Amino acid sequence: MSDTRDQLGDAAAAGSANYDLVVRGSRILTTAGIVAREIGIRAGRVVAIEPLGNNLSADDVIELDDSQVMIPGLVDTHVHVNEPGRTEWEGFDSATRAAAAGGVTTLIDMPLNSIPPTVNAEALALKRAAAQTKSHIDVGFWGGAIPGNKGDLRQLHDDGVFGFKCFLLHSGVDEFPHLTADEMEEDMAELASFDSLMIVHAEDSRAIDRAPHAEGDQYARFLASRPRGAENVAIAEVIERARWTGVRAHILHLSSSDALPMIASARRDGVKLTVETCPHYLTLLAEEIPNGATAFKCCPPIREASNRELLWKGLLDGTIDCIVSDHSPSTIDLKDVENGDFGVAWGGVASLQLGLSLIWTEARKRGISLEQVVEWMAVKPAQLAGMTRKGRIALGCDADFAIFAPDEGQIVDVRELHHRNQISPYDGRALAGVVSGTWVRGRKVDFATPHGRLIRRGEA
Repeated sequence: MSDTRDQLGDAAAAGSANYDLVVRGSRILTTAGIVAREIGIRAGRVVAIEPLGNNLSADDVIELDDSQVMIPGLVDTHVHVNEPGRTEWEGFDSATRAAAAGGVTTLIDMPLNSIPPTVNAEALALKRAAAQTKSHIDVGFWGGAIPGNKGDLRQLHDDGVFGFKCFLLHSGVDEFPHLTADEMEEDMAELASFDSLMIVHAEDSRAIDRAPHAEGDQYARFLASRPRGAENVAIAEVIERARWTGVRAHILHLSSSDALPMIASARRDGVKLTVETCPHYLTLLAEEIPNGATAFKCCPPIREASNRELLWKGLLDGTIDCIVSDHSPSTIDLKDVENGDFGVAWGGVASLQLGLSLIWTEARKRGISLEQVVEWMAVKPAQLAGMTRKGRIALGCDADFAIFAPDEGQIVDVRELHHRNQISPYDGRALAGVVSGTWVRGRKVDFATPHGRLIRRGEA
């Protein structure tokens, strides 16, 4: 973790206090790293962090064994819940149960694939109404930037969205049209005037129009239809338009390692730029995807082994900030499993429940610590969204946490996942690490009674 100071505050003076919940263990992941501690929780917040053995008293006590680690709840800032309008693809009940099962305690929902998309205040109100009684974890919302809604952006910002998503090519759904680079720049200037964030699906439509078409069951053909150059050109556009406007910009789901040098260069120049990547780009390989296996289709696509290793390098050197799911599910019919046609199938990977174990499985092979994994999947996404009480076990933070057994193994069985549609490229995959329980604001998620809250920018 980036802050190595243990946050004890004035907790010693409260050592005899009675807490709602106390967690004790030799492996508690605080801002001091994995240490032996007792965590006192009251009214949904962490209010005491004491050395193990102080015997804080509580109505409820969790005693961890040496195989378990208490980690901060993960923050996933890239989730397509799709409700209202396409709830048969996914909904707030199923998505937030899946998230909790994977140790995620906060997610931010993307503005498209629901009907209506979250592009004005009225649509945001409908989205909140759909989520209000169904969320098992805390949920926030991105707004959308599309042609013609520049006048709606400030109202959405004032209503608490965490920033605005745009596309530089067809989004996949007609009700969320893409911006041209000039339109994006105009909206960036608007967002910069009230210090909001533009998050961008950066693929260039002209490059993709000139690439081979993706029809058929050959994965290699699909990969050629979404070339690295399409990402590289679009990311260059984002960098320059962000440079000119001064906006904070964020590159979504980076898959092309070619773009890493220019991203690093832009940051050295002072461009306000952050970058994410996703578990599928860090765990899967184009060379291993069977023809016709449309469960693997996503956009941008999963690329080659050499590309994957450079993405890991980009994480380790800080060019890539965080890892989030880009959970983008659909019905099984839309994945065209029967025909295996990559040109027809919906592009999206469902991995919300599996992200932590997927990344930990690969990280430990590379000698990367659990602390670093949590930095990428909890601390940094919370920082991206401006959340000060999420992503850390620290005094004053929400008591959002999971109990994780890093040395326990599991075999993915798609039938046991909480996602609405039982399809995953990870079915049958052996993974390291198991989440045995998740708590949101000090209350354990029971998968039956939703008690998550809807959160707004600046209030978490």
